[in-house]
Amino acid sequence: MLLQTVNHRARHRVARTRRGIALVDVIIGGVLLAVGLAVVISLAARALRTQTDGEKTMIASWLADEMLNMVLVEGPVNYRKSYDLHDNCGAPYSEFDYDIDIVDQGMDQPFRVTATISWPGGTGRRQVQVQTLISERGGDPFQPRAPLEIVDRNNRWYEMQNKDQQQK
Repeated sequence: MLLQTVNHRARHRVARTRRGIALVDVIIGGVLLAVGLAVVISLAARALRTQTDGEKTMIASWLADEMLNMVLVEGPVNYRKSYDLHDNCGAPYSEFDYDIDIVDQGMDQPFRVTATISWPGGTGRRQVQVQTLISERGGDPFQPRAPLEIVDRNNRWYEMQNKDQQQK
């Protein structure tokens, strides 16, 4: 009988130890699961923020291109007279502001036109800035503007690629 009592106590102690180890395993598993979920949620939030920044940068680039095209269509001198050079882009892009800088570089020189689009992002303001040269129309202001020769951008790109490969 004494032997059975000792055996029973020993088994009871082992069972309690096993239950204690199982409880520690569950706690450690829960902590690891929580850390893993926190990392996944953090990465997802960062990916979403990066995607949103990319979308806003792309929209700002489109708006800058549109502004430069408007200056090209109207002509630098007429654009200054007809439109605001600094303003908000308006709905649905009301979070974006624009700034058009038109610099006359002198007689027979093209105007230097800079379009800057800015928007709130992160800790401050972000911006996209695009600059080009635009000549004023000579003669009839309603004369269609077309290049004297056809511009073949694909052919130019392939020529540049061939030159780069030959230089290597």
